[in-house]
Amino acid sequence: MSTSSTSKKPLALVAGIVVLGFVGWGLYQAFQPQRLPLQGQMDAQEVNVSSKVPGRVGELYVKLGQTVPKGELLFQLTSPEVDAKIVQATAATQAADAVAKKAEAGARPEEIRAAKANWERAQTGAAIAKTTYERVNNMFLEGVIARQKRDEAQAQWQAADQLAQAARAQYDMANKGARPEDKTAAAAQARQVGAVLTEAQIALSETKIAAPVTGQVSKIQIQPGELAPQGFPVITLVNLDDAWAVLQVREDEMGAFTMGSTHTANVPALKQQLSFKVSSVAVMPDFATWRAARPGGTDLRTFEIRLRPAIKVDGLRPGMSVVFPPL
Repeated sequence: MSTSSTSKKPLALVAGIVVLGFVGWGLYQAFQPQRLPLQGQMDAQEVNVSSKVPGRVGELYVKLGQTVPKGELLFQLTSPEVDAKIVQATAATQAADAVAKKAEAGARPEEIRAAKANWERAQTGAAIAKTTYERVNNMFLEGVIARQKRDEAQAQWQAADQLAQAARAQYDMANKGARPEDKTAAAAQARQVGAVLTEAQIALSETKIAAPVTGQVSKIQIQPGELAPQGFPVITLVNLDDAWAVLQVREDEMGAFTMGSTHTANVPALKQQLSFKVSSVAVMPDFATWRAARPGGTDLRTFEIRLRPAIKVDGLRPGMSVVFPPL
């Protein structure tokens, strides 16, 4: 009886040690920090569509939530100032072109004939003045008239001859046309004014704004009849084909999210398990999100990780939660 009782004591002791071991291990596990899932959310590329010229919104061709293809007209502005610039630039271009053509064509035939007639008339007057001087000079040599009369006749002949030379120069200038420098200047002026017209036409084209990418209309900031300042985003498009998941990962867990690595995550809204591939790892940490590793220890900051779906998934929208399993 005593032998049996003695043999049971070691067994009870071993059983007690095992029970205490299990209890201790359970308590240890209970006080260990829980590895929680990593939760992020979907995001997508937003495109703010604006105009380079100010104006009043005349027509909106899309509605909120509408999906529009690239190149489809979104809205149109009305700008009387741009219309006025088109008229001004058009008139200035026509005037500059006319001046350039005039310089290139030279004088009209009627102007050339008139210049020739003036030269011939002045030439005739100079010949008569020369004949008169010769007669008066002979009379002076014979002592019939005074020197003063001879000098006056000589001055009249020289003045008439100079007038004929000036008329000949006018005729030659009309016959040759404008100088090359004048032609070049007129042509350059025409090009300059033409560029102003092109600029005004570009401004006019900027009053009709088309979708730069395929996307869904998420915001309409200005309604028809309201003024749209230059560069103000009138419509915001969301490109659902350019979507990614944004995840904030603590620095001690970043080793699992290397560039190009693939991860599986749950999307509760779609009730699907999707595959994501790391496409971007933030260079700088987010200093607004950090935690202490231990009391008095080093702070652990988080980095933004972007993961793109491995395949296109219908219904995946910005703002949806994406849950990755604990590391």
